[in-house]
Amino acid sequence: MAANLSAVAYLISGVLFIMALRGLSSPVTARRGNYFGIAGMLIAIVTTILNPNVLGFDLIILGLGIGAVIGTIIALRIQMTAMPQLIAAFHSLVGLAAVLVASAALYAPESYGIGITGQIKTASLIEMSLGAAIGAITFSGSLVAFAKLQGLVTGDPLVFPGQHWLNLLIGIVIVAIGAVFVAQEAIPLFWLLVGLSFVIGFLIILPIGGADMPVVVSMLNSYSGWTAAAAGFMLSNDLLIIVGALVGSSGAILSYIMCRAMNRSFISVILGGFGGESAGASAVSQGEKPHRAGSADDGQAGN
Repeated sequence: MAANLSAVAYLISGVLFIMALRGLSSPVTARRGNYFGIAGMLIAIVTTILNPNVLGFDLIILGLGIGAVIGTIIALRIQMTAMPQLIAAFHSLVGLAAVLVASAALYAPESYGIGITGQIKTASLIEMSLGAAIGAITFSGSLVAFAKLQGLVTGDPLVFPGQHWLNLLIGIVIVAIGAVFVAQEAIPLFWLLVGLSFVIGFLIILPIGGADMPVVVSMLNSYSGWTAAAAGFMLSNDLLIIVGALVGSSGAILSYIMCRAMNRSFISVILGGFGGESAGASAVSQGEKPHRAGSADDGQAGN
């Protein structure tokens, strides 16, 4: 009975999230869309807390309290002009959470109902590796986006020779390690997968110029949705699947629309080439040179 009630509550929450997304499509209905989103999240949180499988509330209440305080302070102090970097920072937390959930499921699969240590279901291992890899990419990529938008690092594209080939090589290695991890369930391979995903997250965002960051933030938003959906499949949580698919698909569609409007290649955005060549061409047309890692142009200019 409790499981049926939870399923109904999650369904209602999912419908509210869909209505929230629909409301946010127009400035006229955006406020109402926010209310729908708040109601959906409140139902989801209460339903999860009241789950009979929850053994203790101490850490849950502590986490909710800390998150509520931090969120309230940020919401009251943040300026609208700083909203893009705030969203990027929040995306990084979503990616990190996905990595932590996947690692917790790997070390304690019995608690998640996906098998026992050494005999985790193959489907769960696939979902675990996908969620951890995409989550790690989202985390590190969002940190770079935040740093560029906040002015902590240069907004110029940071490129170096052979960058795309290096990204391709790391991508192939990640896929290969993921396949071996699914076959062998080796914990060291899981962390190697996560580490390489962190690295490629940095590499695919570095060559993108600061002016193109809004598209990158939308793309990272899509990544965070897909990692949430992967976690939902791993945990057999319908709400995570629904919300993750909504965020992932809407973020991808928005990124595509923005790329079309800016005459950019959507595939280049995904592969991390977006901004590098275009920024370089723009700079050359203005008689300038794009910034390259290890460039000695500044020193020569000084002479």
